[in-house]
Amino acid sequence: MSNLEIIFLSAYFFTLLVLCFYGSHRYKMAYLYKRYRESPPREPGSIEDVFERAPRVLIQLPVYNERYVVERLIARVCELKYPHERMMIQVLDDSTDDSTMIAERAVDHWASLGYPIEYRHRADRVGFKAGALEAGLRAQPDYEFIAIFDADFLPEVDFLERLIPHFSDSGIGMVQARWEHLNREDSLLTQSQAILLDGHFMIEHTARNRAGYFFNFNGTAGMWRRTCIEEAGGWQHDTITEDLDLSYRAQLEGWRFLYLNDVKAPAELPVEINAFKNQQHRWAKGSIQVALKILPRLLRSPVSYGIKYEAFCHLTGNIAYLMMVLLSLMHPFAIQLRVDHGWRQAVLIDLPFFLGATISVVIFFALSQLEVSPERGRQRLRYLPAVLGIGIGLTINNAKATIEALMGQRSPFVRTPKWASSYMASDRSVIQSSYRGTRGILPILELCLALYYANTIAYCISEELWFALPFMFLFFWGFFYTACLSLFQASWLERRALRLHRGT
Repeated sequence: MSNLEIIFLSAYFFTLLVLCFYGSHRYKMAYLYKRYRESPPREPGSIEDVFERAPRVLIQLPVYNERYVVERLIARVCELKYPHERMMIQVLDDSTDDSTMIAERAVDHWASLGYPIEYRHRADRVGFKAGALEAGLRAQPDYEFIAIFDADFLPEVDFLERLIPHFSDSGIGMVQARWEHLNREDSLLTQSQAILLDGHFMIEHTARNRAGYFFNFNGTAGMWRRTCIEEAGGWQHDTITEDLDLSYRAQLEGWRFLYLNDVKAPAELPVEINAFKNQQHRWAKGSIQVALKILPRLLRSPVSYGIKYEAFCHLTGNIAYLMMVLLSLMHPFAIQLRVDHGWRQAVLIDLPFFLGATISVVIFFALSQLEVSPERGRQRLRYLPAVLGIGIGLTINNAKATIEALMGQRSPFVRTPKWASSYMASDRSVIQSSYRGTRGILPILELCLALYYANTIAYCISEELWFALPFMFLFFWGFFYTACLSLFQASWLERRALRLHRGT
């Protein structure tokens, strides 16, 4: 074997080791969840029990081009149970389309009924969502607590009443509720997204919070103490995940966060894959930006080594996508190289690495489904292969985001289009180009990788490498499914909407 081949195989196994490292972190999250599952936060009682009078609450609704969901959001927030004289609802609108008229009309309607609500529109979008939230805070300086909801959320009417009492502990700076999914049953894509998010919200958040590690506000469906925001340096827009950034800065200042996995905030999942990929790109890029910004300070801080390790895994987790790109390219060559040298059995060395990187994912997400819904969780386990495949299909998209962050490339805050599921059956404009995710060249690269793995499958069959076939099929399906949806799904949705529209 030549020196070049030895170097290649060394890089290949190093890539597998890095992926196993991040895979082992999922085992740790599952273990911590099981250990602390029966240790929920102490229930503080009602607002009347812990406060002399209801605290003043500012509810911020940051929206941008949300014509299909903004009315629904405003109506639901106005239904929240809380003394009207102690609250204010802010619609923070940065829209550039007809959403402005829709939102302003809705605000005028509810204000005429006596609800404490105001409409604020910015034309410049300076700082994007972070800038809108900061401007809203400056406009209303007299409110002690801040609740935030994105445009597609429909909080339960007792949301404020359940979160506010936990702030009786003066050290609590933020309380986060768990996301649920209004349209998880729509398609294989939405089912897979729901499982991916359930793993984060049910397992990771619960494990981190109850084990005493740092965790983050998710940009919506949570409540802040104003003093916490101010002492942490306020909303900043030098990253595109302002929520993650502020969360770590606040906890480094000594504030404690609380996660309530029994308080649910339903929201809509993207129905179109390019919108989903744009969302994933923003989250992946933003987390690496925050890692570059926060980790040096955090590693120098006096917090425990456990917190530092967990924060490192959390903030750098998307590095795994770079490793996945390398693995996707190298794996077929690594198999062929060893077969050509007569080391057919040496290919079995890969098996423990793949099991370490993939079985942890299966256990992690399976546990999330059994915990989120004991009644239906077992039925949802059949979607786990799709979850694995879509995770592989996102590799190029999220690796690109990671590289952009590492290179310091700036980008605007790209919104995730929301359609409101009920509109999909009757309104063609739901999937007009202005409300689709951007596609770019990535689907072509994904399709090329799918063909690459189709050729590898044929090679494995010809060489009777049967144990490698399941992994090859998984890579093929993930890239092929993601590429096809990226290229054709918007047209499929449009034709479906047209047929249903004509039938009504």
